[in-house]
Amino acid sequence: MTEKTGETASFYARKAASYAADTGAYPASPNLQRFAARLPAGARILELGCGSGRESAWMLAQGLDVHPTDGIAEMATEASVRLGIPVSVLPFDQIEAVAAYDGVWANACLLHVPRVDLPDILQRIRRAMTPGAVFYASYKAGGGEGTDRFGRYFNYPDEGFLRTAYGPDWTELLVEAAEGSGYDRVPTPWLHVFAQA
Repeated sequence: MTEKTGETASFYARKAASYAADTGAYPASPNLQRFAARLPAGARILELGCGSGRESAWMLAQGLDVHPTDGIAEMATEASVRLGIPVSVLPFDQIEAVAAYDGVWANACLLHVPRVDLPDILQRIRRAMTPGAVFYASYKAGGGEGTDRFGRYFNYPDEGFLRTAYGPDWTELLVEAAEGSGYDRVPTPWLHVFAQA
């Protein structure tokens, strides 16, 4: 863990219970519905950075075979309580699966990966996917890395940076810009990325 990401991890560890409570009520987003609509029935899904488990809960209710994970042990515990199933602690740089998942859902979590490390993490995710699998991730957009008022690190990419970081090993790479917000309730530009293996 780097100095850049250490305070981010500490934030989520300290705030796990309150963060999970604050992000608990959640109707399925249009992007989550789009993701699920592209999957076969009963698809095997890896969720990265599951936080409170709210999106895993929705996917499980749709009959998907979801494997929720989080890089922070305290967050994984909160999600496990919510979901009633084990939630694994899985730092992004420890993804070792090969051709195991029909979909990977990584909402608002890879945005904390240091820019220099993001290409390797994305390649790990790509290796974990079956042919034709779908991968969704979202990022707070910007022109360079930085921190927010909570001390959390963000990579703040633009579209060009993301396309380079993802690399050429995708049959589809769709990057969409939208306005939104987050835990800090601050209006924020976002980039939503759908990629297909």
